[in-house]
Amino acid sequence: MKHVTFLTTVALALSATTLLPSSGRAASAAQIDQNAKAALNSLYGTNPTARVVGKKAKAILVFPQIIKGGFMVGAQHGDGALMVNGKTVGYYNTVAASYGFQAGLQKFGYVMFFITDSSLAYLHKSGGFEVGSAPSLVVVDTGIAKSLSSTTLKKGIYVFFFNQKGLMGGLGLQGTKITEYTPSA
Repeated sequence: MKHVTFLTTVALALSATTLLPSSGRAASAAQIDQNAKAALNSLYGTNPTARVVGKKAKAILVFPQIIKGGFMVGAQHGDGALMVNGKTVGYYNTVAASYGFQAGLQKFGYVMFFITDSSLAYLHKSGGFEVGSAPSLVVVDTGIAKSLSSTTLKKGIYVFFFNQKGLMGGLGLQGTKITEYTPSA
């Protein structure tokens, strides 16, 4: 009976992940550009520290909307734009899979600020990197944000999360991969 329950749980989780966008239904380049610029402006409007970090960044990778869902087995997906001096220079998607005690559906966005040339070079040469293996990555929360200034930026990448909606509870092992791709025109 436990075997049937486990298989049912896995089947439900996998069917829930079909709600996530696939690359075949991905947004167009124009939609990604528009959403990324709006999301970045919104982040700057609500988080002055992000604006300070943005002024020092060599490049900014914006994922305006990530959709994450699952039950025991989960997945997430989102499309984003890499901007240099306010202009889009590339498109990326982020995907992740996780397994563990988790349940729910959530939407959120995040912005990665590449401060150093070496961190940006790593993004380009890696052909898609896993967030956990990225060099010198700092997730900025309210505590860290209070101590950041243009003179204290020492790490390669700073990440800000925003617009979290929905509920995704639980613990899980997760690996997020970011890969360059070409969206439809």
